[in-house]
Formats: sequence, C-alpha cells, structure tokens
Amino acid sequence: MRKATRGQWIRFIIITVLYLAFLIWVKSWLGIIVLPFIFDVYISKIIPWGFWKKTKNPALRSVMSWVDAIVFALVAVYFVNIYLFQNYQIPSSSLEKSLLVGDYLYVSKISYGPRVPNTPLSMPLAQHTLPIFNCKSYIEWPQWKYKRVPGFGKIKRNDIVVFNFPAGDTVAINRQQEDFYSLAYREGQRIYPTKVNMDSLSRDQQREVYELYYTAGRNLIRTNPQVYGDIVIRPVDRRENYVKRCIGIPGDTLQIKAGQVYINGKASTNPTDMQFNYFVQTTGPYITDDLFRDLGISKDDQWIMTNDPSWEEGLMEMGLDRRDSQGRLTPVYHLPLTQKMLATLSANKKLISRIMMEPETYSGQMYPLNLYTKWDRNNYGPIWIPAKGSTITLTPDNLPIYERCIEAYEGNSLIVKKDGIYINGKKTNSYTFKMDYYWMMGDNRHNSLDSRYWGFVPEDHIVGKPIVVWLSLDKDRDWFDGKIRWNRIFKWVH
Repeated sequence: MRKATRGQWIRFIIITVLYLAFLIWVKSWLGIIVLPFIFDVYISKIIPWGFWKKTKNPALRSVMSWVDAIVFALVAVYFVNIYLFQNYQIPSSSLEKSLLVGDYLYVSKISYGPRVPNTPLSMPLAQHTLPIFNCKSYIEWPQWKYKRVPGFGKIKRNDIVVFNFPAGDTVAINRQQEDFYSLAYREGQRIYPTKVNMDSLSRDQQREVYELYYTAGRNLIRTNPQVYGDIVIRPVDRRENYVKRCIGIPGDTLQIKAGQVYINGKASTNPTDMQFNYFVQTTGPYITDDLFRDLGISKDDQWIMTNDPSWEEGLMEMGLDRRDSQGRLTPVYHLPLTQKMLATLSANKKLISRIMMEPETYSGQMYPLNLYTKWDRNNYGPIWIPAKGSTITLTPDNLPIYERCIEAYEGNSLIVKKDGIYINGKKTNSYTFKMDYYWMMGDNRHNSLDSRYWGFVPEDHIVGKPIVVWLSLDKDRDWFDGKIRWNRIFKWVH
C-alpha cells in the first residue's frame, strides 16, 4: 500500500461521509460493500483503476478515456434519474392547456420521495426498450420489493403527477399504446357480437359475461402474435410514464356530475383551462390557420368530420345540418375547447353556425370493465378511493372496482366461488388495503385516457412531480416560425 497524502485522506473522508448519508437516506446498508472500493480508489490503490493512463499506446489511451467518461456519465445519470430528477416530454394533449405537447419537464423525484428501483439493473434514459436494438433495457433479476425514500411532501389534490401506467403491466408489443385489458374486452366483444341486455342479468351473470369477453379476447391476442405482437409482462418501474392531475387522494369519495368533479360531496375547483370536445359547424368557410393559432389548437386536434362522408348521417341527426348552395354540409370540426375558446368561437356569428358538445356515446367503456354501471366520462361514480389501513366490506357491487387493487397491485390471490369470496385461500367478505391509491385525470377531459378508464394509481407507481418546463417546442411550426415557445421556457408547473 502506498502512503496516502493528506489531501487523499480528506477526499476519502468527504466522499465516505456523503456516501454513508446517502445510505441512511435510502435505508439500505447493502451498499456498505462499496466502501472497500472507495477506500482503494483514494487510499490503498491496490486495484489499477487507471492502468490505461500509463500505457504508451495513444490509441488505447484515447479509447479508454472515452470509455471512462461514458461509464462515469452513465452511472451519474442512473443515480440522478432514480433519486433526484428526470427529464420528461409531454407526448399527448391530455393535460392541455396546463401542459402542452412538446413541453420538456424536469420531474422531481424528491418531492414525494424517490423509489428504490424494482429492477436495479437497467440502462439509464431508456424506460423499457433500448432504441435501435429494440430489446428490453433492463434485466429482470434481481427484482426488489417496493420501498420509497423519504421526500419533501405528499401528493395533494390538484397536483400534476408523473406515474407508471397501472394497466401497463401486460402489453401487446404491436399495440403498446393501448391498455391490454381494454383491448382484450373489445376484441372479445367482437367475437361475441350479439348484444346482451345487461339490465336483465344478475351481478353474477354480468360477471360471467365479462369474463367470457375478456378470456376470448385475451386468447385471440395470444394466438395471433403476427397481428398483436408478443405479450410482455413489465415490472412497475418499467411501465410507461404517464402525467395527469391528481383529482382524488386516499380516502376521498369521488363523483362526476355533468362534467363537474365532486370530492366528498363538494364541487372540486376546476383547472383554469379545462377542455371538452365540441362539434363546430361553420356557415360555409373553413376556419383559417391564423384563427387556429390564436385559439391554440394544434393540427392534430383539427379534425374536419365532413371530409368523411360516413359521418354525414350522424352529424345531421345531431342537428348539424346546415348546407351550402350546392347542397353539401358546411364544414364541421371536432375540436377540444376551453370555456374561453368556446366563447370566442360562439361570438363569431359570421363564421360559426352551431356548436355542440360531444355526446357521451363517444365515451367508450369506463372502469371497471367488468361491472355494468352506465357511467360515462361526464357522469361517473360515486367511487371511494382506497387508503392504506382502511377496511372495506366486499360486495358484488364493489368487488369489480377493488379486485385489481387486491390482486394485481397488492399481490393476493382472489377467487369468487358460489359460496363467497376467497382471498389467499380463506373465505372472507372484507379486505384491508396495504397501500394508498390516487385518482388521476387530464385537464383535456374528453381527450384523456385516465382513471375513468383504468382505475386507481397505487402509491408504488408514483414517479414524481413536474417542477419546471425547461424547453417547449411546437411541432406545427418551423424553427424560424415560432417553433420554440419562448414564453414557456423555465415556466413553473402549478
């Protein structure tokens, strides 16, 4: 062992103290095995860590210097992404106008407390798939149990939150953007196209029908990999990242009436720029690009329905029947609008003929998929959000709501028999939750696949809190035509 200098001892002590503080923070003493290596790097120098610096081969020195820098950067990024913050891009319009497509965010992991990773052996900057190679970016072994490091606070109502997609545990590779369970139900209904009158069935009979749909659809997906791709099971921290607004916290009872959210019987404060979908018919002319820009409606959201003749009958049934001098329907747009945007268009009588909110026939199947409720996007619930330590009595009416929490999220076996409910082999009519759960929704209420479609977000799926927009790019504009949204750079996320 070489005699270490005073400076080496000082650096070793500082690094050791910081590293031990980190281990205390994450409550993991397994990391102590790294201390001998830290001692060797600064003091003993038995292992020739920088052997390549002494070589006379300049090519080897150059290559190894790059390897050394890349390895250091990857390790640093790995720990920063897990425990401090992570970069995130807004991919969809579900939170507009609060967050826009093309916003790049810093997501704080320490706001709610960072999670110790379920899959510690993974590549930084890749969520679940390595680009180019198109293979998994993580190794499934070892897998660690859920543990969260203490953070600065807890999730509050109306916080914007990044989380792992709860229904993303199972994925059909060719349909990665779709919820596997909704896809299976939908495909199963196509196999059995005869419409069933659910009102005439008991809860047990309804459950059998939904199980039939799901089983048939799942088998179809599994036996047709050329269409749907392979089916992949993903750990919690390798599921897609979603960003939504937390509308309900553990213990809340949530209900939606005519689009207004109620929490524990009281109307919730709506986001300032909350949007709904509308059909907008003009008096004849098309809406100009300049007006769309002024309104802030992207090209992806400018759907001209009258360009497709198959929509004509349905539009006329809704009363959108204005025709031009040649007998054709004047242009009808399908647009997401805030109240301010709606008022602007409504006031333009020369251009706009009629505006109608999108009917709830466009809602699709609501959560839970295996419970007949008649709920839709604007009229939903009431539904109680599970809280850690709370016990509920299980009934045929609420079991479909909470069985995914009991089985998929909390790791129990649940079987429904003729004589009752069995959890982990024991007959019971109650359950005590092990985790807190949250209810997430988008501000763009008709363009958001959120908790109304796939249910609760467990606490172990929470990633972090968006803090600031550090870059915002408008994909509808060129670099010399306002592509960079300068007014959003370094804008705090509220």
